Amino acid sequence: MTRKDNPQGTDNVLFDLGFEDAEDLSAKAALAVKLNELIDARGLSQVEAARITGMTQPKVSQVRRYKLQNISLERLMQALASLDQRIEIVVQPARRKHAAGIAVVA
Repeated sequence: MTRKDNPQGTDNVLFDLGFEDAEDLSAKAALAVKLNELIDARGLSQVEAARITGMTQPKVSQVRRYKLQNISLERLMQALASLDQRIEIVVQPARRKHAAGIAVVA
């Protein structure tokens, strides 16, 4: 995670703060929010969530605290699928050249 200068504001606060991997972090955060909502809704402990998702308890703890630098998008998607969620990835042309990137809707 490297920061860069960006004086112009965007709709991505992580990018505005200068994180070069802002799109990746935003996508991870959206998936982590959904994962945490499911864990809460099911009343799962971290140990139970780890068993169901195939993650380790320390990884579940990282997700619970949104410490996502060492967790891949793929791992988060696999965890969501293990909690009976359907994940769709859609690739389409950007409407504007500068609108290209990654977006997650959860």
